[in-house]
Amino acid sequence: MVKEQLIKKAEAIIASQTVKNGKFAGEFCSLVLLDHEGYPTASVLTAAKSDGIKHIWFCTGTGSNKYMRAKSSSKASVHFGTGEHSITLVGDIEILTDDATKSKLWYDGLIEHFPQGITDPNYIVLKFTAKRYMLFVGWEEVAGDI
Repeated sequence: MVKEQLIKKAEAIIASQTVKNGKFAGEFCSLVLLDHEGYPTASVLTAAKSDGIKHIWFCTGTGSNKYMRAKSSSKASVHFGTGEHSITLVGDIEILTDDATKSKLWYDGLIEHFPQGITDPNYIVLKFTAKRYMLFVGWEEVAGDI
């Protein structure tokens, strides 16, 4: 029972820190990808959308180091953390470039980075799919596979 409750709490925390109705939520998380030498390298960014703890989407550009690292290795980790919680998800990342996905995830503020909007050739989406989790929420801890 504790496991399911902590997962629900983690899902609510992640949802509260993603883009809402096209507006930046003011929150960030860390996306960890392997660099060209195989070392984990973290980037701080906004989660554009989440589906529980299973899927998280990020908007970025083809010139970013996140994109280059995701091209080299699909292994990834996402972390949402404060002094009160630590949500670590481990899984795979994939690069999405279709206009339907890019349109669905577009939010205010991206126009500053992608002046051509949704069709900007540099605008891409990274979709993270979790395989396992480590949650520390409300001073309780649980880990498992998804």
